[in-house]
Amino acid sequence: MAEAVFHPPRRKRRVFESYVSPFPVDVGGKDFRICQAEILNNNVLVRNPEDIEQLYNKGYFGKGILSRSRPVYSISDPSLVAKWQGANINMPIISSKKYQYHVQWAKSILQEQGFDDCSVTKILENYTKPLELPVLEEEGAEQTSNSCNRMSQNAENTKLPSQSSTEAGNGAAQRPENEEEGYQKACLEGDSVAKSGSKEEDQGEVQEGGAVAGEKQGFLVPGSCRAEGGAGQRWCDTIKAQECAPEYVLVQEEEEGTLCPEEDSAPGEENLAKKEKLVCRKNPFRIFEYLQLSLEEAFFLVYALGCLSIHYGEEPLTIVKLWEFFSEVKPNFKTTYMAYHYFRSKGWVPKVGLKYGSDLLLYRKGPPFYHASYSVLAEMVDDNFEGSLRRPLNWKSLSGLNRTTASASKELMFCYLIRPSDMTEEEMSTPECMKRIKVQELIVSRWVSSRERSEQDDF
Repeated sequence: MAEAVFHPPRRKRRVFESYVSPFPVDVGGKDFRICQAEILNNNVLVRNPEDIEQLYNKGYFGKGILSRSRPVYSISDPSLVAKWQGANINMPIISSKKYQYHVQWAKSILQEQGFDDCSVTKILENYTKPLELPVLEEEGAEQTSNSCNRMSQNAENTKLPSQSSTEAGNGAAQRPENEEEGYQKACLEGDSVAKSGSKEEDQGEVQEGGAVAGEKQGFLVPGSCRAEGGAGQRWCDTIKAQECAPEYVLVQEEEEGTLCPEEDSAPGEENLAKKEKLVCRKNPFRIFEYLQLSLEEAFFLVYALGCLSIHYGEEPLTIVKLWEFFSEVKPNFKTTYMAYHYFRSKGWVPKVGLKYGSDLLLYRKGPPFYHASYSVLAEMVDDNFEGSLRRPLNWKSLSGLNRTTASASKELMFCYLIRPSDMTEEEMSTPECMKRIKVQELIVSRWVSSRERSEQDDF
């Protein structure tokens, strides 16, 4: 058998971040933090922005549910943020069309809850009405004026209060409490939905319906934690308070009035531009980005590092219960986790390899720095390398899988987890069985006859 040749990984050309740490734990133990997660629909989700930042920045655990990898989803439109960059703004900026989508989603949620069309219309009209934004009295601060330009020149001097609830989906940023209180005192004294206690029945409906529409989301309904007392309860209360708080956005809308010619239009040409302004409104349908952990990543953080606590329903799950639960959800969990644990301990960053038809993808340092080097298939075998393989491959399927891996500049690796013949199922019911498991790697390479023949002729 030929000896496997380990090729150096391909480094990415553009790297915009620095390497922090291989694991989300502190070696000295001074700043040790236990992150919180919950199981929802057989998925492990992390909702606290601080925990999301900790787990992803240190070790690249998990994936943002609304992003390609790093959880950086933002409701703001990048083109509008660049357009109004002269204004000192700390709010999400969206277009009126996008804002109407959020209104329609909130409307469908309220209709599902049994509200009639008249009540839904009244609720949304009161909840999404424009809010006044007082301008801070600082150097040269002026209110945004009605300009014929699409990008207001006075926006450069506009000082809007730095406010708002945590920007939707941005897991790395969290608003301080004193900033929230200052903003509420400054410009939300007349808010009839979230803060003020209304005596009118209509406003009571607005408060109830608006709060529910703000909490619920299209595919995730927060609030599955019901632990009473302790750190778990405080964590759930904090997350609920953040998600139930109203989110304020700046909506770019067209001003009512006449049109005026653009500055760069030639004389005689009717090249007209509409007046535009930013209007502060409350977002009736918030979208939160969570960090989704694979089952292998979640168990590694609990079992190997001890820096994660996973709740299901009312109580945090123990290591043995997690081992049993994940094995029921994913029948091959024990095999894939043993491979994950092995490669993580060797310094690799394993990620799910489903898109390449494999179990794991191995990265050096992390996905932002290098392309994946190996595509791994994990199999559990006995001492004689025999057993009921999860994925029996014939020559045709193996050739296709190898060509798919090679076309993505990766190498195909088989990871055989050798189980002793005397190991019983009872021993396999706990993760302690990994102490007796041996690992054998096999790299599969494609042999090209013409290339091998030309290399022999060179000698």
